[in-house]
Amino acid sequence: MAFKSKRRTRRRLPDDHALFSKLSVACKPIMSGNYSDFGYTAPGPGNANVGQQLAERFVDLARRLNGVEYALDLGCGNGYLGSRLGASGLRITGVDTSESGIAIANQNYATDKVRYVRAEIGPDLVNLLTAEHRFDLVISSDVIEHLYRPAALIDTAASLLRPGGYLIVGTPYHGYLKNLAISVLNEWDAHHGVHWDGGHIKFFSERTLRALVVQHGFKQARFHFYGRMPWLWKHMICVAQRDT
Repeated sequence: MAFKSKRRTRRRLPDDHALFSKLSVACKPIMSGNYSDFGYTAPGPGNANVGQQLAERFVDLARRLNGVEYALDLGCGNGYLGSRLGASGLRITGVDTSESGIAIANQNYATDKVRYVRAEIGPDLVNLLTAEHRFDLVISSDVIEHLYRPAALIDTAASLLRPGGYLIVGTPYHGYLKNLAISVLNEWDAHHGVHWDGGHIKFFSERTLRALVVQHGFKQARFHFYGRMPWLWKHMICVAQRDT
């Protein structure tokens, strides 16, 4: 990776167990009540082998970054990705609005270096987490496409990162040739299915995701792709650095 940051002596949290206990209690009152739980039922990667391989791609990208110790998994779901990041040596805080997801995460993946808390993306979360320290890395996989206001995720990440910290955000890929293929195969009804609650409500191309990230305080946005073949990729991952 081209991104480099000077390695610094980081202020160690005095008592991680005490901090995470405070986070778990403090996050409960800030839920808005407007969220419908996804309904996680089991640990492990979503979408079987595809989810596992994608998680390892995120871990590999995170390990290439210098000066990363504290990482935040924003929209951590059932905690699987956070657990893999923790196994690579990072200290992880996972955050999600899903009560079932956080319960599974804490039951299956919590360690002395990996903790999960239930909270919503937004200013209250920023105030809570930055009371102790800011993060070296914010990572978010398959979350932004579910949000009515995607900029909220990017703004929250920027506020939680130290100057020069990193953002890794992944979402399904869309581009001209892929969109054309969906049209030729008459698959748009299936692709934009409306007969269930939730699902994807925003669809990003490399250009639109790059513009969103840059508009909200990040630079040097670079993209990595996963699945299928060039220009028909399943997934894209943007790695960017917060302005110093």
